[in-house]
Amino acid sequence: MPREPRFDPLFQPLKIGPVTAPNRFYQVPHCTGMGFAMPETLAAMRKVKAEGGWGVVCTEYCSMDPGSDDHPAPYATIWDQGDVRNMAKVASGVHAHGALAGIELWHGGFRSANLLSRVTPLGPISQLTATTPVQSARMDLSDIREYRRAHKAAALRAREAGFDIIYVYAAHTYLLAQFLNRNINQRDDGYGGSLEGRIRLVRELLDETKEAVGDTCAVAIRMEVDDEVTPGSDPRGEKRFLLESIRDVVDLFDLTISDYYQEMGVSRFHRQGSLEAHIAEMKKLVGKPVVSVGRYTSPEAMLNLIKSGITDLVGAARPSIADPFIPNKIRDGRLDDIRECIGCNICYASDGQGVPLRCTQNPSMGEEWRRGWHPEIVPAAPKRERALVVGAGPAGLEAALTLGRQGHEVILAEASRELGGRLLAETKLPGLQEWIRVRDYRAHQLSKLDNVTIYRESRMSAADVLEIGADHVLIATGSHWRKSGSGRHHLAGEPSFADPRTLSPDEIMAGKRPAPGPIVIFDDEEYYMASALAEMLAKEGLQVVYVTGAGIVSAWSVKTAEQSLVQARLIECGVEIIVSHSVEALAPQEAELACVYTGRTRRLPCAGFIPVTSREPDDALWRELSAEPDRFHSLQRVGDCKAPGHIAIAVHDGHRAARELGQPVVVKRDRPLVDAAE
Repeated sequence: MPREPRFDPLFQPLKIGPVTAPNRFYQVPHCTGMGFAMPETLAAMRKVKAEGGWGVVCTEYCSMDPGSDDHPAPYATIWDQGDVRNMAKVASGVHAHGALAGIELWHGGFRSANLLSRVTPLGPISQLTATTPVQSARMDLSDIREYRRAHKAAALRAREAGFDIIYVYAAHTYLLAQFLNRNINQRDDGYGGSLEGRIRLVRELLDETKEAVGDTCAVAIRMEVDDEVTPGSDPRGEKRFLLESIRDVVDLFDLTISDYYQEMGVSRFHRQGSLEAHIAEMKKLVGKPVVSVGRYTSPEAMLNLIKSGITDLVGAARPSIADPFIPNKIRDGRLDDIRECIGCNICYASDGQGVPLRCTQNPSMGEEWRRGWHPEIVPAAPKRERALVVGAGPAGLEAALTLGRQGHEVILAEASRELGGRLLAETKLPGLQEWIRVRDYRAHQLSKLDNVTIYRESRMSAADVLEIGADHVLIATGSHWRKSGSGRHHLAGEPSFADPRTLSPDEIMAGKRPAPGPIVIFDDEEYYMASALAEMLAKEGLQVVYVTGAGIVSAWSVKTAEQSLVQARLIECGVEIIVSHSVEALAPQEAELACVYTGRTRRLPCAGFIPVTSREPDDALWRELSAEPDRFHSLQRVGDCKAPGHIAIAVHDGHRAARELGQPVVVKRDRPLVDAAE
């Protein structure tokens, strides 16, 4: 089906300096968790983006030399000829599908401790590095000259590697942003103090990069339009002055804001297009191509962004991860096939943990090279067989969809009337409504497959499963929250929690409420469940006390760039927060707390208790069927039924189980190999 003509503006070429983007879809620089250590994985992932129709595909932040080392965080490098060779594979893979390749040259300044290279960190001032008790050296004029030389050399290596757009990176609190910040940079040597002094280094780098590569490569700048000292505004007009002063030498402006928690905003707190108000007038000011992000998942929103003149290109990181084929699906009139980002930031969390990107919606992300998974192409099974999937939660839906695409005859049996499993309850929690897209995308895709039959309100017994006579059985019956308190703190549970006041998260989400009085929530899981329940109950007017052994609310959500927003929300809702304490036991009308450091105890009034600790796999059906293994070609648990985790884990496990059904499993390792001993 051809695209609707109204989307034509999204497919118009755009000249960017000496190069031309084939369309308006622009994958901005985004981290991958792959970096220089996994060049094959990195190249394959970026290549798939270009195959999917993104007209420009950029690298993540790419270190220019050993003086900018973010280890143990994974980052790309363009230090030497070895890096030129590896990064050339990224560029050539992107070019193979007609897209432009962009590279973001990066220096962390005093944000980087250089733990791997052991080069002395540098910055406009001597300041503590981000994660270690080490300070940077204050750059003198010779350091600045050497930095300019190294940046130019890196730009030349980037051109040699085949990149078409080369960034000067002046955002996100890294080195150039440190020079621009008036609170940080009060130097008196011509590179600080006054506005002209603080922007001098940026202007020099732009001029020198343009001179070095500008005849063949576009020069881009990534910068914030607001003031880091006063986020959300530009009261002194400094950023406007900078934009006006560099617009003649810059070919592309990649614009953002200083509030990274908004730029990377999770859907729990930010909807698509949240940056538009900040950048709406910038295109007129600079008179050059502008790109910005906003987690755009809707083709209509993308079209409006271009037609309204806010930007020239639709910038995307997370939407291009959730569905690398968004552009082609719009081009081909397949809007209902778009796998929309849910804004959970599991991708960002993966990078923060130093592993290749994961995505709740796209289980192939990060697996393109390692497992050979393609986000749109599922190879036909060598033999058509009959498969039964029991349970239509995230894992079961993904398994049934993948099996169906392989050509198997699939039966999907769901005990309830609605598909979705855990999603049905969790997406009713505050801010999590977009997560239902995990269910909606898969349910819609399943409706297109004639070889998949869905039976609702069909709770399966072992006898029912055996009667069907399927060749392969996948049990995806989920899990439930434990009331015993078994978790990190109470490995075997706590006997006193067996109390009428104790309600599980499942019971709360189902509408059950404790007796009037203070409700104590014990967060031993440290992700979103406890804080979301606390917010929901507080908004109902109930008195809520949130207790966690961590030092902050929802500690793991630091990795998803939402922790400070979560804690602020609970404070605004009137939730009492007690950190660094565990709930040791329940006593009559009270809960006993203990300090995780000293063991000192205290007691709180407690009319209701909700332990958010761990979940029990609902694997009884699998265990019963395991007694008769000869009745199936294969029998396996998938998702939470096997090992409860966040939704992305369940989706990936369902996809993996289906892909590997009757297939040889080949998982490649991306690693450097030493030469054989002579």
